Amino acid sequence: MSHSSSVPLEACDTNESLESLVDSLVSYHRLPQNVVMDSDPTRLLAQMAQEELAAIRMSLLDAEECCRLDQLGEWLEQDLVRLKPLLDDRRNHRVPSWAMAHSGSRLCHEGRTLLTNAIGRDLEAPCSDQPADPANDLAALLVGLEARGESALTRLALDRYLRLSGDYPQARLLSLFGTCHALSGARRALQRLPTPDQDPEHPARLAESMAECRHYLALAERIAEFRFPPLVIAVGVSGSGKSRFTSGLVSRLGAIRVCSDAERRRLHDLPQEMAYPQAKAVPPAVDIFSEEATERTYRHLASCAGTLLDAGIPACVDATCLKRWQRDLLRHQAEARGLPCLMVSFEADEATLRRRVEKRARRQGVKVANSLALLDHQLADLEPFGDEERLHLVHLDTTAKNAAETLVDLIEEHVKLV
Repeated sequence: MSHSSSVPLEACDTNESLESLVDSLVSYHRLPQNVVMDSDPTRLLAQMAQEELAAIRMSLLDAEECCRLDQLGEWLEQDLVRLKPLLDDRRNHRVPSWAMAHSGSRLCHEGRTLLTNAIGRDLEAPCSDQPADPANDLAALLVGLEARGESALTRLALDRYLRLSGDYPQARLLSLFGTCHALSGARRALQRLPTPDQDPEHPARLAESMAECRHYLALAERIAEFRFPPLVIAVGVSGSGKSRFTSGLVSRLGAIRVCSDAERRRLHDLPQEMAYPQAKAVPPAVDIFSEEATERTYRHLASCAGTLLDAGIPACVDATCLKRWQRDLLRHQAEARGLPCLMVSFEADEATLRRRVEKRARRQGVKVANSLALLDHQLADLEPFGDEERLHLVHLDTTAKNAAETLVDLIEEHVKLV
């Protein structure tokens, strides 16, 4: 294969926060790349996996661990077959690794350096110099964070990347690439094994290297593990606290949010940072809240949620869901897959709702009267829950002091998320 990147290698070191790193990844993956796509993406992935497995096996002496390694190999073969159509569909999405263009970068958090080349890619790994699906870079970052015990940051990174990129199909590839990166970590640990004549502290270093190898192999098994992810549907009018409380589910429970405001803007090619696009002068004028636009938005939300569920990732849809048909459309994504679903009605008294809406309108520089009129319209449009919906429904008083903890408890109780 021949390839070249239009992005020059960085000559100087840079420190990245998690947010700036994810933003940089999203921007880089959107850049047009001067890459010749003359190879089979499935074959390259199979080669990468086979070389990692073979390198690990050479240093493993324990029969049980060799058996576990064989099981991982079988899972990778099966997943490659299952995901080949998606890999083929996305073959033109492939890019050179972000890490190759930012080799001097570091991911820093709270004064600590967590990862080098910021996403922790092993630049010496098999096929690391070949263009690959953006999921390869994202999976490297997630594995690097998870291996260091930073599960909350792992979840925040995934949530932010998917929300900014809108590339939800990529999520289905993360377990495949993630398992390969975890195997790379195990192989690196084994490469550091000392020989008896090299180091007077040989037994200690040997134990340390083997412990690190087993840590990465266990992580690979967790990534490959079959899951039954739940769907959480947030229901509530403006000011009810949906966005505030569902954002906490990301770091605490690993549920990825699919937000109606972000996806509605994406469908109309509007900038994601514009909170209220209709309050701006955006030519040509588009009514993104028309009935047709709203139906299109909810169908897109359902598709995104279904894709996350297919990837084994818990999904949380953050939308008003005023109409029963909207809630049914979303709920059926879980039911059609035999997965648990929980509908959370976010509630507050009307005085609290109006106070929250007024405060937000002033903070965002929009007319308070318009925001309150929208609230009144939503309250009038909110259709009562049907009998079938109540089987999946819980109510959350967002004015209660322990509302955040109550929400987590409700989800754990009803869908056994953890």
